[in-house]
Amino acid sequence: MNNVVAALGLDVGSKRIGVAGCDRLGMFAHGITTIVRKSWQEDMAQLQALVSDREVTTLVVGLPYNMDGSLGYQAKQVQKFARGASKHLGLALEYVDERLTSFEAEQIMQSQGFSPRENKGMIDRKAAALILQQWLDRRRDR
Repeated sequence: MNNVVAALGLDVGSKRIGVAGCDRLGMFAHGITTIVRKSWQEDMAQLQALVSDREVTTLVVGLPYNMDGSLGYQAKQVQKFARGASKHLGLALEYVDERLTSFEAEQIMQSQGFSPRENKGMIDRKAAALILQQWLDRRRDR
């Protein structure tokens, strides 16, 4: 009986990658860290350390669809990164529609008294947690 959930949620941006993890039961997602992007090798080294430490099997990546449901330039860049990361790290890859997660993360932060402008890394982690939570909820509902 292997019902352990080991997934990382990623909010991939051009400057930062928000990273979230979940409990082993797959109930709750939480922000772990924000990777400041430097190079492919450094990004992968940081992700590999998290994957090894947390025994991750699945990468859950937020895909920024356009409001009309189409894939724009940014979504295609995220897909390219995600496919490469999945292959490099040897992980299953799943996508979640991440429209408005960064906006939702900013709203949560403001309600908690944080300034989104001064805490961009925290927004990225929260957005990654929202992405992963959406995947966990969908997975549980199946």
